[in-house]
Amino acid sequence: MEKAILLLEDGRIFIGKSFGAEGETVGEVCFNTGMTGYQEILTDPSYCRQIVTMTAPHIGNYGVNPDDIESNKIQVAGFVVKEGTNIPSNWRSTQCIDNYLKEQNIVGIQGVDTRALTRHIRDQGAMNGIISAADIDLDSLKKRLTKTPNMSGLDLAKEVTTAKCYGWNKGSETKFKVAAIDYGIKHNILRQLESHGCDVTVFPAQTTAGKILDFNPDGIFLSNGPGDPAAVSYGIEAVKKLLGKKPIFGICLGHQILALALGAKTFKLKFGHRGINHPVKNLENGTVEITSQNHGFAVDIDTLPQNVISTHINLNDNTSEGVRCKNIPAFSVQYHPESSPGPHDSRYLFKQFIDLMDAQEN
Repeated sequence: MEKAILLLEDGRIFIGKSFGAEGETVGEVCFNTGMTGYQEILTDPSYCRQIVTMTAPHIGNYGVNPDDIESNKIQVAGFVVKEGTNIPSNWRSTQCIDNYLKEQNIVGIQGVDTRALTRHIRDQGAMNGIISAADIDLDSLKKRLTKTPNMSGLDLAKEVTTAKCYGWNKGSETKFKVAAIDYGIKHNILRQLESHGCDVTVFPAQTTAGKILDFNPDGIFLSNGPGDPAAVSYGIEAVKKLLGKKPIFGICLGHQILALALGAKTFKLKFGHRGINHPVKNLENGTVEITSQNHGFAVDIDTLPQNVISTHINLNDNTSEGVRCKNIPAFSVQYHPESSPGPHDSRYLFKQFIDLMDAQEN
């Protein structure tokens, strides 16, 4: 393996070995605390332009398979692990993670002290970084790194959204017709909607409200996705025009876009929430859910208008995890009830969406 380097924009350097494709990549360096689920994380569109650090020390031990994917390709900009294994042990595995990364030209680095890297990001905040095995000259790497834009202000939904509409129905019996606006939608969200009786049509992120209403769905779903929600101006404007017309359910970026359309504001978190064990309190019934999360921005609870209530909060930092409109059928959560990877505590939210659509019919 070739020597590789990870250089952060504040000058911190981590030396390791090349992992996956040899080359160079830049992106915002973040960390995920999940012990499992690396394949779902790699293929989650919400990680577009991010270099993901896994805090679990051993990655790749159960290999890679064709089923545990959340999109049609690896979405991360780069991958950082303490130790990757080329000898997976699982009956479903079809290849090792190193070959998987190489096939899709994803640059990674291993042999890094990921605990030290994670603590640095927690202390200093998420920041851009560059991984390179092709050029380890610090001065030239610094020059390229300074040209990388920060995540704030970036509309990345347009980079990961579908180019055209498509249907998602694998033959299940359906009752409801759902329009899903794709800001970077995960496959397991579509699977969950279908399993709850939804015939889903996925629309590109820049679809107008008029086209959605012409489709005449029973409900509208706002998907997860990457980047700064405030930069997705076309999505915010479309949702403003859809409010009150049909039941709306949003997840992750969809939650933020719904909140912005309602008049709230968003802000960038210091290092984000990424993992599969984040405690969230449901303020409406007092229960605590263990949730899967992946976001770097949050809704400012203090800016919610009077017709919107906060339904869920993060117990680690008291940030917004869910909202509901008092006067129209619309609600959203910041976390990922579809999990994949993660716990199933919050799957009830899909039933809540079904109930809203059912109430509109009756």
